[in-house]
Amino acid sequence: MQKKMDFTLFAYNHLILTFQTQGYLFQNFEGYIKNPKVKVIILRHDVDRLPGNSLKTALLENELGIRATYFFRTIPKTFRPEIIEQIADLGHEIGYHYEDLSLCNGNYESAIKHFESNLEKFRKIYPVKTICMHGSPLSKWDNRDLWKEYNYRDFGIIAEPYFDINFNDVFYLTDAGRSWNNENVSIRDKVKSDFKYKIHSTNDIINLIKNKNLANKLMINIHPHNWAEKRTQWMKILLWQNAKNVIKRSIIHWR
Repeated sequence: MQKKMDFTLFAYNHLILTFQTQGYLFQNFEGYIKNPKVKVIILRHDVDRLPGNSLKTALLENELGIRATYFFRTIPKTFRPEIIEQIADLGHEIGYHYEDLSLCNGNYESAIKHFESNLEKFRKIYPVKTICMHGSPLSKWDNRDLWKEYNYRDFGIIAEPYFDINFNDVFYLTDAGRSWNNENVSIRDKVKSDFKYKIHSTNDIINLIKNKNLANKLMINIHPHNWAEKRTQWMKILLWQNAKNVIKRSIIHWR
């Protein structure tokens, strides 16, 4: 049943509690950059869509006494100031999930102006200090390439995960594609790392934690739109993500 009904809020709650019982501390991204703990989960959320799901995970995390970083896109269906404010009021960090180079079709000058404008939009709600690229799987442009021409620190940004985390020291775990570290369905949400774990389900992670076979430092990237509270929503997400993964596999194959 656990395998069939993975990616539920119940499973997520169980995962967090297991980390806590094994002595892991939780930090948001800004907190880790400023004062990294030794045995730690850097908890990150990429809010690609369904921002209401992010509010649910934020409330759950608040009940468990932990704080995370929520990276929001600026597309209309995701950028919901009232939800962003509620998540921030719960003590979570808000960051910018940027995709400016893709949205500007590779025009660097337009992209940096777009980035600055969007950053100011966020800062009317929250004093954003960290950013993280959106993978933009349908675009040929890698949004991280913007920083080949510019420096995000010139905009008061202190860190970007793909540039400021040593993933040979911090194990990266992502649920992109509604599976764990599945490079067959992840175009850009992956890192080069010496860590080698076989993880197919949330239960696999829980077993590794309980058996003390997991790294002491992890960055976990949870996409809240992948996680469901009710069975009907779980099935809807499953069907949608399966269709999306077919497209991603095709893109990876042709690249």
